Amino acid sequence: MAQIFRPASNTTAKISVFVGAVAPLLTMIVWSQFTRSPAMTRVDVPYEQPAPFSHEHHVTELGLDCRYCHTTVEYAAEPGFPPTHTCMSCHSQIWTNSPLLEPVRQSYVQNVPLKWTWMNKLPDFVYFNHSIHVKRGVSCNNCHGAIQAMQMTSKGNSFQMRWCLDCHRNPEKYVNKPDFVWNLYRRIQAGAPLTAEEHSLEVGRQYHRNETELAYGRKLVKAYHIKTQQLSDCWICHR
Repeated sequence: MAQIFRPASNTTAKISVFVGAVAPLLTMIVWSQFTRSPAMTRVDVPYEQPAPFSHEHHVTELGLDCRYCHTTVEYAAEPGFPPTHTCMSCHSQIWTNSPLLEPVRQSYVQNVPLKWTWMNKLPDFVYFNHSIHVKRGVSCNNCHGAIQAMQMTSKGNSFQMRWCLDCHRNPEKYVNKPDFVWNLYRRIQAGAPLTAEEHSLEVGRQYHRNETELAYGRKLVKAYHIKTQQLSDCWICHR
């Protein structure tokens, strides 16, 4: 009887089995990396807004406090978007004929709110409260990157669950006195010498505290009555 399979078929079969076993794993790895890429997370990708707004100009150059526009960030779950009359408190006097601000003027005249693009919006099944983080001294830059240096606002972090859990499992790396949040921007505006932690946040990087600073963070965790084990429970974020 004639031979059906050639000798090379054994090699082909082995390669096929190997590829069949490895391909799903490679597919998961590639897909995992893709979902974490800027193409999916849109980190550092500026979003189009109804009117161009520069945080660098308003915060760093003009010295506006974050809370002037984000009025509820200290006591509510949402930071709040500035109503048009907040913009017009200045722009009724300056840049009154700028074509870039025509949408703002029309919004004010027609009494129709501007529809700002919400770039850091979390899924409906995720609960996040800005005020509790601000009251624990977590800087805006910890989450939003170097927001005070952005001409056009973009996402500073991916806000994926593993990123949030790093903070919840190790709060001593991030908590501070509440005044630290606002002092950071005042010191940047004033050109004052910055600490290592402030400088790291200024450029939107995570600051790695030394042992002395971690001990201070652990004291704050106790003072704030933060229950670290509870922070990792699902119901903390998924309510």
